[in-house]
Amino acid sequence: MLLSPYAGPGLQLAVRAYGWPSTVAQWFAEQGFAVLVTDGRGTPGRGRAWQTAVRGDRLGPALEDQVEALHAVAERYPGLDLGRVGIRGWSYGGYLAVGAVLHRPDVFHAAVAGAAPADRRLYDTHWEERFLGHPEVTPEAYARSSLVAGAHRLRRPLMLVHGLADDNVVVAHTLRLSSALLAAGRPHTVLPLPGATHRVTREEVVSGQLALEVEFLKRSLGA
Repeated sequence: MLLSPYAGPGLQLAVRAYGWPSTVAQWFAEQGFAVLVTDGRGTPGRGRAWQTAVRGDRLGPALEDQVEALHAVAERYPGLDLGRVGIRGWSYGGYLAVGAVLHRPDVFHAAVAGAAPADRRLYDTHWEERFLGHPEVTPEAYARSSLVAGAHRLRRPLMLVHGLADDNVVVAHTLRLSSALLAAGRPHTVLPLPGATHRVTREEVVSGQLALEVEFLKRSLGA
């Protein structure tokens, strides 16, 4: 099984449309994965209460919805192997992928996280304060939503991918998370993409990146 969500504010992936995200999901399916794409709480299109359910906690509700969706699909298709579940994503999806292996290693067995905003204090204030408030007023919301503080929890294989020229989610997010993982003695893989911004567009870079993701996931899941 491979979950391939974005699941963050401002974007839906589970739609009747054919674009880059669905193309990538289809490609992973062709590599032998059963791919699940779910838009949980925090995503647009299902009303204000649904979108604002992540206020004060950028990770918890979104992660719960991925787990619930996985179990619902497994009930419908009992042949799926819940003993080998991976998750991959980019940007917020990468953030969710790291959170999945940190907080639910009982469900997720490997993760690939691209451009993950690991420390919410480092991201754009005009965007972050919509969900978490001012960091001096609600510091607990930022602590709750940060991945760095939970680095010691890692027990599953994790690959971190980041464009070194990313001016949206700056590479300091991945460097800070990797440093915390090293300090906690947690092995992990880092794949830097020299010259790549937040949207990796060079065909040869994307091709190599996806091939390495597949190799990492298959090796980590014993496929």
